[in-house]
Amino acid sequence: MQEKITLVVDYLNKVKTRCTFSAAAEAIGITPQALKKQLGDPRPEVSWFVSPSSGDPMRYSDSEKHPELYRTTRMITSSKVLIRNLDL
Repeated sequence: MQEKITLVVDYLNKVKTRCTFSAAAEAIGITPQALKKQLGDPRPEVSWFVSPSSGDPMRYSDSEKHPELYRTTRMITSSKVLIRNLDL
């Protein structure tokens, strides 16, 4: 499981695109709550995981967000995108 989480984190940092917790969790095969726990403390490289309603990472200060977090309005909201692009 950790290997898949690392794969998704690396991908989101490469494409610099936000992704909802639910889309990532479904692609990995765990619950959104389990994903949040596995990601650990807030830090820029995991700030790409966001709430679908706000598009923001939850409970992050500005200094904990990736500097390019808002470079695009696009957001991955479907697990199918990650499954297809990462061959999960």
